[in-house]
Amino acid sequence: RHVADFQLSLASVIENSSSDCLAQDLHLEAQKLAERLKCDSVVSEISTGPGTVNFTINRELLAKTVLQQVWRDGSEYGVNSELFSAVPRQKAVIEFSSPNIAKKFHIGHLRSTIVGNFIANLKVALGHEVVRINYLGDWGMQFGLVGVGFQSFGNKEKLKSSPLQHLFEVYVQINKAADDENTKKLAKDFFRKLEEHDEQTLSIWKQFRDLSIEEYIRIYKRLGVHFDEYSGESFYQEKAQEVLKMLEDKGLLQKTIKGTGIVDLSEKKDLSLVSTVMRSDGTSLYITRQVNPDIAAAIDRMNKHSWDTMIYVTDKSQSSHFQHLFQILKLMGYDWAERCQHVSFGLVQGMKTRRGEVIFLEDVLNEVRSRMLQNMTSTKTTKEIQDPVETAEKVGLAALIIQDFRGLLCSDYQFSWDRALQSRGDTGVFLQYTHARLHSLEQMHGNAQLADVNVVCLQEPDAISVLQHLLRYDEVLYKSSQDLQPRHIVSYLLTLSHLAAVAHKTLPVRGSAPEVAQARLCLFQAARSVLANGMKLLGITPVTQM
Repeated sequence: RHVADFQLSLASVIENSSSDCLAQDLHLEAQKLAERLKCDSVVSEISTGPGTVNFTINRELLAKTVLQQVWRDGSEYGVNSELFSAVPRQKAVIEFSSPNIAKKFHIGHLRSTIVGNFIANLKVALGHEVVRINYLGDWGMQFGLVGVGFQSFGNKEKLKSSPLQHLFEVYVQINKAADDENTKKLAKDFFRKLEEHDEQTLSIWKQFRDLSIEEYIRIYKRLGVHFDEYSGESFYQEKAQEVLKMLEDKGLLQKTIKGTGIVDLSEKKDLSLVSTVMRSDGTSLYITRQVNPDIAAAIDRMNKHSWDTMIYVTDKSQSSHFQHLFQILKLMGYDWAERCQHVSFGLVQGMKTRRGEVIFLEDVLNEVRSRMLQNMTSTKTTKEIQDPVETAEKVGLAALIIQDFRGLLCSDYQFSWDRALQSRGDTGVFLQYTHARLHSLEQMHGNAQLADVNVVCLQEPDAISVLQHLLRYDEVLYKSSQDLQPRHIVSYLLTLSHLAAVAHKTLPVRGSAPEVAQARLCLFQAARSVLANGMKLLGITPVTQM
């Protein structure tokens, strides 16, 4: 029995169909309705199910329409759907990744990086304008420590060759002495000089920042990620002072006995919910360094980019921080605060590399590459491929991304290398394998020409299943564009790969009559094209050999 293409549920169209409207009544209504409907050149069959009317599309029309659309639209397939016709093109600012210089790049930063990249890719594909911002932790007392540490343990050569690692080592070393009164004083002095824009101190800091960004750019490139702007907390120190003055002028800033500056966010204005925006000694502290520059940064981005929506991608522990930020902006009279959004994600447990805990992003990339290479070389069927190292990296990254994107972003999950890198089952490795396999079909048999395809040759159930699935791609894009969750696309691509694998077995190209072979080749090409489109949105580079 074939599966119908469209289904109408009667409960959704009959007025006042309450739960006491019996199932058999609905079934009867469905049959009455079906009897009054006629098949035509589009609908080839109308049947009924329990309370539903089912429509089957003319099979040749289905094949022709889907293949033509995939062929014609190429990488734009699904994006031109009427589902998006009412969606206005907008400008989005997306802040993601945002590591702290001289501190470790933890797994939360990795999640923020790949999730933010996905949201940016999706928005760009749907025709929106996107500004990708990396908001670095590049200011604050820790730079006092790092500065002092560098004077004691620093090495200019190491700073140039591997800045992230060297600054982290310096930070760890000096932290051992962080409770020492003399070190504390030196660190305070160094940071005070930074705040006073002492030239020599600033140039040391600037070198730390610039060299770190250079190395970040190189590593992000391996991930297939880029930024339009490397911003940071350091940009907003003066502007943060202006924000404090604005809060004061609007009567929103209150001082506690200790001199801490707070904003009352409670509904009854009884201080039951407050947000701290200034520390008592007049320097901005971490949470406020969080809030304070963040308020200034949001206002500045609005002035600079006049965006329609601004999205912050961080882990869910920062949810209340962003709620407070948006509330303060609203109290200040900025109506656009309602168009700010925090996309939060859960925590990942158990991601370790052979060297132990993850400290640098590069460790993760090297680990995934070496594990994948090992898997590839131990497989008997591995053909000689041109660039095994690069292929291993792309396949490994796909594994990492799919494991991360399979569930709801806000849920925590336990990371497992073995599960991520399995070649069977619902993994990124399986997606890459399917793509490579479909690609080698094209290499072997040449490209099919759509004009030569006789769609009568694509009537087998396994061919129809692939075509039906291809037809649904726009719905999945639409779902993901609504809730910014990649899992809809992930599950779509995994199903597509499974369906294509079955069809690949049951519908051979080799040895079939030329007309049949051409039609099947065209079907597999369409599947590969949509698979590649979806993978690229997720931030995966499809491989052609494996």
